[in-house]
Amino acid sequence: MRVLVIYAHPLPESFHATLHRTAVEALREAGHEVDDLDLNAEGFNPVLSEEERRHYHDETRNRAPVAGYVARLARAEALVLCFPTWCMGLPAILKGFCDRVLVPGFAFHLAEGKPVQPGLTHIRRLAAIVTYGRPWWMVWSCANPPRMVVMRYLRWLTGKAPTRYIAQYHMNQASQAQRARFIARVRREMLAL
Repeated sequence: MRVLVIYAHPLPESFHATLHRTAVEALREAGHEVDDLDLNAEGFNPVLSEEERRHYHDETRNRAPVAGYVARLARAEALVLCFPTWCMGLPAILKGFCDRVLVPGFAFHLAEGKPVQPGLTHIRRLAAIVTYGRPWWMVWSCANPPRMVVMRYLRWLTGKAPTRYIAQYHMNQASQAQRARFIARVRREMLAL
């Protein structure tokens, strides 16, 4: 399968960087063709400009500023997101990717008088590798926004592709053994994708 991995963390020495490397290596080991999109390393601009917002609904113009990213996502058969949770949400760079790349006419289809239709139906598998600084109970008391984005919104855009949400809570207190177990889990999940 052609897998697009979207990674959103600025520090190459972070625990999340280890998770990212583990995921990419396991996917390649499983025989997948991996397009590794490191948003920070590629200098992705997450800001939706005034011009882009003005033409957001114009399907003849809305993809132009991000055409290369749209093409990469259009080519993918599976999507793996790899990101930390910051302030109970997606990192700004990943949220900006969604704002700028998941445009009408591509990620979803609008037609007057009809329900919105998913556009990423070529995505056959969806997964997210997510870390949280807070314990699970605190995240759940806040409704776990990143999980909802992945499991509800992004999954819906794919036409409800099988989805895995692989999360490690309370990273601020995680032991080396807990971190090692989570790395092993990420590897197993990616080998089985």
